[in-house]
Amino acid sequence: MIPVKITVTEGACLPSYQTRGSSGADLHAFLSEALTIEPGSIALVPTGLFIELPYGYEAQIRPRSGLALKHGITLLNTPGTIDSDYRGEIKIIMANFGKDPFVIENGMRIAQMVFARTFRGDFEITGDLSGTDRNEGGFGHSGV
Repeated sequence: MIPVKITVTEGACLPSYQTRGSSGADLHAFLSEALTIEPGSIALVPTGLFIELPYGYEAQIRPRSGLALKHGITLLNTPGTIDSDYRGEIKIIMANFGKDPFVIENGMRIAQMVFARTFRGDFEITGDLSGTDRNEGGFGHSGV
């Protein structure tokens, strides 16, 4: 576990783990009224949460599988990254790829937050990269 400082706007829900083995803490919508996302539309949904992570960590924001399967709801920019030096409100970019309008109510679980260690690259300019069996193969080069 890592220490995560959190400020919670009055009335907002704390992140919550649903089981002992859950990797992601559920994030909840913080809305003054219900929000409908029409098919093919995108919405920015507030959570009322502000966090402070230790240097060298990030919070990854991921979709909830049940919303994706049952309603076609996903998150854009997935996984979204919350850097250790960000102090603004966590907001979720939600997209409706389903066939029906999707209504988000205050307090609804809308995303998951997973913490991960990060490393910064030490870039070294070179004119020659080592060869591999793969080399430039990508985008399905190994088959289905």
